[in-house]
Amino acid sequence: MQETSFRDFKAISLRLASPEDILTWSFGEVTKPETINYRTAKPERDGLFDERIFGPVKDWECYCGKYRRIRYKGIVCDKCGVEVTRAIVRRERMGHIKLATPVSHVWFLRGIPSKVGLLLDISVSALEKVIYFAGYIITKVDEDARKRILEEIEREYKTKTKKLEKEETSDIRDAKEKAKDDLKNIQLHEVLSEVEYHRLSRKFGEVFEASIGAESIRKILEGIHLPTLQKELEEDLPKQSPMVQRKTLRRLQVIKGMIRSGIRPEWMFLTMIPIIPPDLRPMVQLDGGRYATSDLNDLYRRVINRNNRLKRLHELNAPEVITRNEKRMLQEAVDALIDNSIRRGTASPVASQVQRRPLKSLADIIKGKQGRFRQNLLGKRVDYSGRSVIVVGPDLHLHQCGIPKKMALELFKPFVIRKLIEKEIAHNVRGAGRLIEDHDPFVWEALEEVIEGRYVLLNRAPTLHRLGIQAFQPILIEGDAIQVHPLVCPAFNADFDGDQMAVHLPLTDEAQAEARDIMLSTRNLLKPATGDPIVDPTQDIVLGCYWATSVHDGLLGHGKFFGSEDEAIFAHDSGAVDLQAKIMVRMQKERITGVVVAPDEKDTEIVETSVGRILFNRALPKEILYVNKQVKKRDLGDIVAHLIKVHGVEGTPPILDNIKKFGFTYATKSGISWGMDDLRIPPEKKEIIKAAEKEEVLVIEQFRRGLLTEKERYDRVLEIWKRVVDQLTKLVPGALDPVGPIFSMVDGKARGSWIQIRQMSGMKGLVVNPAGKIIELPVISSYKEGLNVLEYFISTHGARKGTADTALKTSAAGYLTRRLVDVAQDLIVSERDCKPKQGLEIFRSDSEEINKPLGARAFGRMLFEAVKDPESGKMLMSAGSYIDQEKGKMFDEKKIESVVVRSPITCRSIVGICQSCYGYDLGNNSPIRFGEAVGIVAAQAIGEPGTQLTMRTFHIGGVAGGGDITTGLPRVEEVFEVRPPKGRAILADVSGEVIEIADAGREKIVRIAVEYSDEGAPLKKGKKKNSAQDEIKEFRIPPSTGMFVAVGSKVKRGDILSEGHADLKELFKYAGKEAVERYVIKEIQKIYSMQGAPIHDKHVEVIVRQMFSRIRIKDGGDTDFTPGEVVEKRDFRTVNIAAVRKGKRPAKATQLLLGITRVALSTSSFLSAASFQETTRVLVDAAVRGKTDDLRGLKENVIIGRLIPAGTGYRKIP
Repeated sequence: MQETSFRDFKAISLRLASPEDILTWSFGEVTKPETINYRTAKPERDGLFDERIFGPVKDWECYCGKYRRIRYKGIVCDKCGVEVTRAIVRRERMGHIKLATPVSHVWFLRGIPSKVGLLLDISVSALEKVIYFAGYIITKVDEDARKRILEEIEREYKTKTKKLEKEETSDIRDAKEKAKDDLKNIQLHEVLSEVEYHRLSRKFGEVFEASIGAESIRKILEGIHLPTLQKELEEDLPKQSPMVQRKTLRRLQVIKGMIRSGIRPEWMFLTMIPIIPPDLRPMVQLDGGRYATSDLNDLYRRVINRNNRLKRLHELNAPEVITRNEKRMLQEAVDALIDNSIRRGTASPVASQVQRRPLKSLADIIKGKQGRFRQNLLGKRVDYSGRSVIVVGPDLHLHQCGIPKKMALELFKPFVIRKLIEKEIAHNVRGAGRLIEDHDPFVWEALEEVIEGRYVLLNRAPTLHRLGIQAFQPILIEGDAIQVHPLVCPAFNADFDGDQMAVHLPLTDEAQAEARDIMLSTRNLLKPATGDPIVDPTQDIVLGCYWATSVHDGLLGHGKFFGSEDEAIFAHDSGAVDLQAKIMVRMQKERITGVVVAPDEKDTEIVETSVGRILFNRALPKEILYVNKQVKKRDLGDIVAHLIKVHGVEGTPPILDNIKKFGFTYATKSGISWGMDDLRIPPEKKEIIKAAEKEEVLVIEQFRRGLLTEKERYDRVLEIWKRVVDQLTKLVPGALDPVGPIFSMVDGKARGSWIQIRQMSGMKGLVVNPAGKIIELPVISSYKEGLNVLEYFISTHGARKGTADTALKTSAAGYLTRRLVDVAQDLIVSERDCKPKQGLEIFRSDSEEINKPLGARAFGRMLFEAVKDPESGKMLMSAGSYIDQEKGKMFDEKKIESVVVRSPITCRSIVGICQSCYGYDLGNNSPIRFGEAVGIVAAQAIGEPGTQLTMRTFHIGGVAGGGDITTGLPRVEEVFEVRPPKGRAILADVSGEVIEIADAGREKIVRIAVEYSDEGAPLKKGKKKNSAQDEIKEFRIPPSTGMFVAVGSKVKRGDILSEGHADLKELFKYAGKEAVERYVIKEIQKIYSMQGAPIHDKHVEVIVRQMFSRIRIKDGGDTDFTPGEVVEKRDFRTVNIAAVRKGKRPAKATQLLLGITRVALSTSSFLSAASFQETTRVLVDAAVRGKTDDLRGLKENVIIGRLIPAGTGYRKIP
C-alpha cells in the first residue's frame, strides 16, 4: 500500500477533542510536577520533561546510557524505558494529565456568547456560580412529590385555620403562599445560592436533587440528546417573539454544527488535559547555573500539584468543604493554563513569582501581534539575508544593485564553499571555511563565478506595496553600503539620507526564476495602483536635462547655421558654440513631424534648436519625435510613458539608463549650487504689507463701531492676508534670476515649489494654532529676513502638529492596509468570463466631481455595452473590447456622458474574479493573467498612499453646532467600515417633489409632497388619501447646513437633501446596492484625488465587492443553513446549486452591507479569521461547530506552509 504524505491534504477541520482523542495523542501520563533534576540536569521520571513519555534528549541515546548510536533504533530500553530514537520527537510527542474531577474549559464557558450557556440556556453568571462552588444547580425534579406536598400544605392549612383566630390565620395564609411559591419555583436547571439550597432541601428535600461544581453541569450535558433538542427548538421557533427567536437561532446554529461534526457537548468539560511537547515549552540553562523556563511549565506544574492534592484528599475521604476548595483551585489552575487573561473579574491573573507579571497562557501564545499566528505562521524570520545603508549607484543599470563584497561572501557562503570544493581548491567544508575566513584570493574568484546569473531581492521597510521588494542582479563593490539605482527609489520610497535596505537571496532554481522573470526591477516599471510609470526621472536628472535643453540669447555661436546635427556637436566640442546657444540646424522632416515625406518633396528643413537639445535627443531612440523644447519633469514623465508604450517593458530600461546618464552628466557640468544671496525679496513687498496693514486697521475700526460681528472681522482679516500671500507668490518668481539656480530647480520641477521659495524670500504667511484654527496674526517675515520671537513661536505649532500627525498617521494607515488585505486576500483571477447580467456605469458627472477624466477612469476595462458617438450615433467601440489610453482620450474628446463597463462588483464568478470583469493588469497594462492576486493588489493600492492622506477633521467655519467634516484617512476608514458618519447628511426616504422649505428657529424644514405611484413610497397605489398628513413628509435640516434641493426639485428615495456624508446603511435601505457602490467609489476617489494620490477605480471596486459579499439567511430551505446565519455568497450559491440538483428546496437570503473588519471575521476560513482579530472567539466558534477550512485563500496556505494558490503557485480550484 502506498503511504500518503501528510502534506497531501485538501482541507483542515477543527473540532472539539474528546477525552479519548486526548488519550490517543498522548505518549504517557505526567503525574509529577518536577521538570529536571538540578544536580544531573536530566529530566525527572514521570515529570513534565520525562524521556519515557516524550522521547530522548539526545539523538539515539536512552536515559541510562545503555543503548547509544543509531544501530539500536526503535529499541525501548529495558532498564529506563526510553525508546532509542531522534531527539526531534520531543517537538511532537504529547503527554496528558488525568484530572481527579472534570473541569470546565474557560473558552467555552466565558467566551462571548458562552457556548455552554447557549446549549443549556443558562446565563454565564449562574453557570460560574455552580462551577466555582458558589451555587447549586437543580438536576432533577420529582413532579409527583411536588403534587403530594402541595396537597399536604393545603390539608395542613385547612386543619390549622379551623382551630385559630382570624388574626393568626393571615400569618398562616402568608406562610402557605410562600411555601407554594417556593415549590413552584423549583425548576430544572435553576441555580440556587447556598442559603436557598439549604433552606429548600430541609423543607422539600424529596422534591428535587441539586449538585454543585463542574461535574454536575457535565452530567447535565451528558444527558442532552442533541437531535431531540434540535427538534424541540425548531417546533417552538414560530411561536416565539423576535428577541427570543434570535437566541433560539443562535442555539440551533451550535446544535446543528455539533450534530454535523459528531461533537458531544460534555467535551466542553475536560477530564484529560493534553500536555504540549517539551521542546515547545523549553527550559534553558543560563550563565549563573540558573534556568529560564517557559511560563507554560509553571502553569502545568500548578495544575499537577492541585490535581495530586485532590486525589490524595479523595483517598483520605476528606470533608466535602476541603475537597470543594481544592476542586475550585484546580478549576482556576486549568483556567489560567488555557487563558490567563479572560479569568473572572475578581481573580487577578496568575503572576510569575520572580518577575511579577502575568504568566503567558496557551491563549496568549497564539493571539496578538507577537502570537503564533502573526509572528511565526504569517511572518517568518529568514536566513540568507543582510542589511545595510543605501547609497546611490549612478553607474548601475536598472536591473543591477551593488552589494558589498563582505556581505555577498556571507550571503553566498554555501555556494562559494561548493565552488571551492568543485575546483579542488579545498577538499572539504572545513577547509573551504578556513579559506573564506582568510579571504584567500581564490575565494573572490569563486564568489564572482557563483554570483553570475543569480539575483537577489532588495526590500525597504515599510513594504507598502509589491514594488517594495524587487529583484536585482548583484554587482560586487568595495565598501560597506548597498548601491541602488536612482530610478528605482520612487518605488521603494527610498532616499539617500540614511535609509537602510535588506538583501535576501532566493535559494532554489524556481525562486531564482521567479526573481528573474517576475520580480526583476526592469519588469516593474509601472505602478499597479494606476498603471502610470514609477521610474520617472527626478531631482538631479531632471535638473541636468532642464539645464542642457535651456536656450539663451547672446551666447557663443548664437544664430549660426549648421548642415547637420553632427556638425553642430563637432562645433560645440571644438569650443565654437555654447551648449545653450540658439542655432539653426538642418534636420530630416520626418524626425520633426513624424510624417513620411513624399519622394518628390524636400525631406529636410532648418530648425531653431541648441546643441544641448540635439545631445538630449541622441539619448532617446530614433522613433521618438525630436524634442525641441526646454525639458521639464512632466515632459520626461511623458517621454517615459511613451517609451513603455512603444518599446514595452523589455526595450525601455536601456533608454532610461541613457536619460539618467545624460541628466547626471549635465547636472554636474551645470555646476549649479545656490546660497542665500540667490533668494531675492520682491521690492514691492513693503508696499503690499503697508497697504494690508492699513486695510486691517479699517476692519478693526469697523468692528469697534459695531458694524461687523466677531466672525466677520476674523474672516475679513484672514481674507486680507491670504490676498497678500497670493500676490507675493506671484511676485517671487519674477524677482529671481531667470537663469539662476533657484529658478531652474523650481521651474524644471527638479526640487522645491514656489510656495517654499515664497516662504524663504517673500513671507511665511498665515499659520494655524494647535486646535487647527488659523491665527489671524500673519508671519510677515520670510526665512531670509528672519522671524521675530512672536512669529517664531506661532510657527512652532504647525511644525509640532505635523510631526505628531505623521507618527499617528503611519500606524493608522498600516492598520487600514492590514484590514483591507485581510478582507480581499482570497480574491484571485480564476476564470476567463463569468458572463454577467449587468455592468457598472461610469458617469462623467462623478468624474468631474472627483477631478479625474472619464477616459482615465474607464482605462484598462472591458466594455459591457457598445459606445456610440453622441453626435453622429456611429458606433465608436463594441461591447467586449478593452479600453486603452487612446480610446479613453477619445471618450473625453467626444464628451461621452457615461460608459457601461465590466466591473469586479458585477462579476458573477463563484470563486475569485474573472479576467474580463477585472480588465487590464495595471502593472503591465495588458489583460490580467490567471492566478493574479487582485485582492491584495487592491488593498496595497488603497493602503500605500494612506500615509499621504491627512488626519485632520476640519471644523466648519467656527460656527457652534456646525459639526465637523471628516476628511483624509479617518474618512476612508469610516466609509470602508460602514460607520455612521460624523456630520450626517439627511436622506429622503420617499420620492416626490419639494413643495416648501420653511424656517423653524435655526433649523430648516423641507416638506416633500409624496408621489404615491413611486415604488417604496409610504402609500400603495389606489389607496385613498386619508388626510393632508399622508401626502407630505417633513425633513428637519440642522442649523448652518447647506441644502441640495430647492422648492420644485424632484426627489427620489435615497437622494441626499443636505450637506454632509450619507450614512451607508441608510442609503442601502432607501436606494439599494447600486447607489451605495457608486457613492463609495466616488467618496474614496474624492479623498485620494484631493491629496494628489490617484488610484484606479477598480481597486476600490474590489473592496466594495467584498463589503457586499455576505448575506443573511432568511429561510434555510432543505440546506444546513440556519435562519439568521451570515454566510459568504459563494458558499450560499454552491450549496443552493447542489440542493436544486437534488430536487431539494434552496435557501433564501437577504443582501448585507458590512464593514471590512466584520467581513474579514465572517470568512468561512477559520485560519484566516483567527489570524486577523479575536482569535479566541473565532477558534471557539470553529471548534464547537466542527468547521472545515478549504484552504482557498492566501493566508490559510501561508499558515500551513504551502505555496499560495496565486501567481506561480496558482492551481484551478474546483
